[in-house]
Amino acid sequence: MAAAAAVSISTASKALNDTGRMGAETRERVKRIAGEIGYRPNALARGLLSKRSFTIGLLTNDTYGRFTLPVMAGISDALVDHGVSVFLCAIEDDPALAQIHVDAMLDKQVDGIIATGKRLDRRLPVDLSNLHVPVVYAFTEGTQNSVTFRSDDEQGARLAVEWLAKIGRRRIAHITGPEDFFSVRERAGAYHEVAGHREPVLYGVWSESWGHEAVEKLWKRPGEKPDALFCGNDQIARGAADALRERGVKVPQDVSLIGFDNWEIVAAQTRPPLTTVDMELKELGRQAGLTVLALAEGRPVEPGVRKLPCRLIVRQSCGGKTPND
Repeated sequence: MAAAAAVSISTASKALNDTGRMGAETRERVKRIAGEIGYRPNALARGLLSKRSFTIGLLTNDTYGRFTLPVMAGISDALVDHGVSVFLCAIEDDPALAQIHVDAMLDKQVDGIIATGKRLDRRLPVDLSNLHVPVVYAFTEGTQNSVTFRSDDEQGARLAVEWLAKIGRRRIAHITGPEDFFSVRERAGAYHEVAGHREPVLYGVWSESWGHEAVEKLWKRPGEKPDALFCGNDQIARGAADALRERGVKVPQDVSLIGFDNWEIVAAQTRPPLTTVDMELKELGRQAGLTVLALAEGRPVEPGVRKLPCRLIVRQSCGGKTPND
């Protein structure tokens, strides 16, 4: 490659790695010729020179992948242009398996580790606090003085309930998951702040069957029925939609319906298609990827929890126009 560009091997190396002193024209010419001839630098040699492996480990106990896959997509998008690869290790909730995977990552000399999971208020079953590589947490509880990324569930819930109020709904009920989840309590708190305490919060499990059952409970009560349902996830909302349809209640004409997660395989197949809150997990992963890269390169990063805003995706289940209209 150096011969094709008519420069020394040393100059070619410096040009491709953006190091050393040389004219901008020379650097650009070397890079252009490298691209034309399909030159690929030797990854091992590059690692030896920089003392980096250009790999990041992703550790998760979300074996179903509902939350981890979009996070991983964001990490990969952030790091691919930096020549960094990501490899995923699923640990379930097994501390011994988790330690095996962490040791394997360290043996492979990863530049850093990103820990992610299936809920915000639980740590992975392995201690990552005293490793010699940087660790960033995304959608799982971090250690003290760590860098942690999480979705802003309170803000996301407020978006949903404020939208329902904006389109004229006044009797908004909230059907959600187990009360011991931190995210559930945050969303319920935001719901009460906007909608008041006129309608109840129904706590249950993360399933379509619970959404169906909760609608049965609400419609068996005496008095006025809700004119809107804000559900804690898309599966609950889909079950609620089925129960409303079985009762002859029209969505969104009679009852507006909003879910949470923007799990597209569920939201798109709900009848009608489901308005829902997107936790922006891909962006969360992107931010985590850029942060672990900065730490691996020795750049200073302030520790703490970073909350990323959610986004409301308006489809047919609640009526009204988009939030930007």
